[in-house]
Amino acid sequence: MSTGRPSLVIVGAGPRGTGLLERIAANAPELYGDSGTQGLEGFDIHLVDPYPPGAGRVWREQQSPLLWMNSEAQDVTMFTDETVDMAGPVLEGPTLHEWARLDGHTFADRPRQGAYMRWVYERAVAALPPGVRVQHHPRRALRVGGPRDGRQQVWLEGLPRPLPADLVVLTLGHLDAELDDEQRELAAYAREHGLVHLPPDFTADSDLAALKPGEPVLVRGFGLAFVDLMVLLTQGRGGRYEDGVYHPSGREPILHVGSRRGVPYHSKIGYGWEGERPPLPRFFGPAEIDGLLARPGGFDFRRDVWPLVEKELGFAHYHRLFTAHPERTRTAWTDFEEKYAAGDGAEIQALVASAVPDPADRLDLAALDHPLDGVRHTSYEELQTGLRAYIENDLKRRHHPSYSEDLAVFLGLLSVYGQLVRLGDIGSWWHGFFSSLASGPPGPRLRQMLALSRAGILKFAGADMTVTAEDGVFRAGSATVPGVTTEARALVEARLPHPTVARTRDALLRELYADGAAATPEGLLAVDPVDGRVLDRSGTPHPRRFALGPHTDARGSGAFTRPRTGGPAFRQNDATARAALAFLRASACRAAA
Repeated sequence: MSTGRPSLVIVGAGPRGTGLLERIAANAPELYGDSGTQGLEGFDIHLVDPYPPGAGRVWREQQSPLLWMNSEAQDVTMFTDETVDMAGPVLEGPTLHEWARLDGHTFADRPRQGAYMRWVYERAVAALPPGVRVQHHPRRALRVGGPRDGRQQVWLEGLPRPLPADLVVLTLGHLDAELDDEQRELAAYAREHGLVHLPPDFTADSDLAALKPGEPVLVRGFGLAFVDLMVLLTQGRGGRYEDGVYHPSGREPILHVGSRRGVPYHSKIGYGWEGERPPLPRFFGPAEIDGLLARPGGFDFRRDVWPLVEKELGFAHYHRLFTAHPERTRTAWTDFEEKYAAGDGAEIQALVASAVPDPADRLDLAALDHPLDGVRHTSYEELQTGLRAYIENDLKRRHHPSYSEDLAVFLGLLSVYGQLVRLGDIGSWWHGFFSSLASGPPGPRLRQMLALSRAGILKFAGADMTVTAEDGVFRAGSATVPGVTTEARALVEARLPHPTVARTRDALLRELYADGAAATPEGLLAVDPVDGRVLDRSGTPHPRRFALGPHTDARGSGAFTRPRTGGPAFRQNDATARAALAFLRASACRAAA
């Protein structure tokens, strides 16, 4: 392609890069115009990603169909609607279930989602104005160079010359990370003693062949990565479920799973919303965010933010309880709401205790986050029985509309997340809390866990799981069953890598940080919240470099946006697309003049 034309390089062609491309196509007629108008020629878009454009690495079509999405098909869209607060035009399109003609409540397999993403990408390319050319480079980007006031150069693996770019946008998605100190020590011990150690990784990419049939495997991590591991080591090895009973193939290892919480994420809610929605945001909206950002000394999440979030989630919970299930309350909603709005901390606790007689109807976020705190079992067998009862109760509650205050809290969590994006990097605790409560596995996966537990394939290790490497084995213990340990010759870290800009295996991002890009205390790339421009360590936005996605401090709540929720990712994509188009047009006008 010609290097004289204006050029945009997008590094990362998965969902975020595809979403950006869709917004470029939507905004180009207004902000760039058709090629040939006012003497302007078109521009080039270079997509750099070793994986297929649209799906990218995580959602590629070439993976096991046993792996599901973690959202119902009706809750997955790549298209904007009128709820998105953005300057660009709304271009509606089908959700996954509409496109694939699936039942909306289906949890589609990932290859199906990959096909949807490929279609979205092809549609976005076709919607670009004449004169805009797109080229996919199936390579890794290694480095970005160039002066702040001049064209950038993007160096690609295996090529002698860089791609010239007027602008560069990083939409890198989830990244691999170098091992931390603990993981390096465990890996070294495994090599020395002939053990198996699988560090944090994307489960679909892990080599699980070393996990032998019938042998115990310690698994640290009870979130969505564990669910994938469980599926691949059971159904993926020929096991099957019939009427809630698991029939082993004989090729499964024995999984001993534990984590900090010691329980799986809460089940997806299995019913829809009916009736009046809680009016959100109420206690944690734009005005509160403005106040936090205006504090001269900054803010502390636990001290300044969490009390507002807790009150917001409580409002959603009790609004639903009082309006949908008034028979379980002792006072009128209007009276409760007035006192709740005026109260704080201990006052709200006293109000709830007097107005909501059953403790099971009161919102206890600490108990939801750490249900095994203070729980002690006298034997490993007793723990298995107790955890099965916990999962059964969670499934019952999350699938029965008489507990619809749980769904209200879910809506509150989505609202809160949309506001928190403006605060940038708030640490990792909130993201873990959100995931455990709002982004858990589908109900059928938890029923599979129960069946595997009864079959003796899956064993629960408890909360605050510890792992040591000694006496030639890995040894796991838990505060839930004091004094009881489990030994194994294999250890799997069932969680995604947690890359920082300094520890990521992505060479481009690491080089960018070494060259002066700013990072947050959590190691996320710092970006301008307005349009995603990369900040340097003085806080100055780079005029030609942007970044979007989970490697930045403007990360959102998930890979995909639920329809009609005003998704922050759509707003960010639109702002970046418009900034890029305005810049490219100005460059083209100067060249034409």
